[in-house]
Amino acid sequence: MKQFFEEFRKFISRGNVMDMAVGVIVGGAFGAITTSLVTNVVTPLLAVLFKSPNTDALNITLRAAEGENEAIVLGLGTFVGAVINFLVIALVLFSVIKAMNKAKELADKLAKKKEEEEAAAAAEEPPKPTTEELLTAILEELKAKK
Repeated sequence: MKQFFEEFRKFISRGNVMDMAVGVIVGGAFGAITTSLVTNVVTPLLAVLFKSPNTDALNITLRAAEGENEAIVLGLGTFVGAVINFLVIALVLFSVIKAMNKAKELADKLAKKKEEEEAAAAAEEPPKPTTEELLTAILEELKAKK
């Protein structure tokens, strides 16, 4: 049993598992944000366009409820709402990924520019004398003093 818990501890402490856990948590929060965006921003704008309070009003009743029989409804409005939700999520994800890629490109350009500047600065400096050259110069000075 102790070995089982040791393996479990190693599994949990791996980087991939922690990254996945963070991704799931952030994904849930991101889903709440996009749902709020669709519900509170996009849907009211569509309501103005379609003169309806929400997309559910676009549903078509094929047969009204009669007695114990439930109504049969073609859920076009509900489907449209789900499609809009998907499109908004896809648009936001696309925008975030595009911004991250631009930031990475900018960081790469800055790093490359810094490397080029450092290489240029190193090329401009006169070469430093080697140990042998320094020792030879000291020896010559000592000989000159005698």
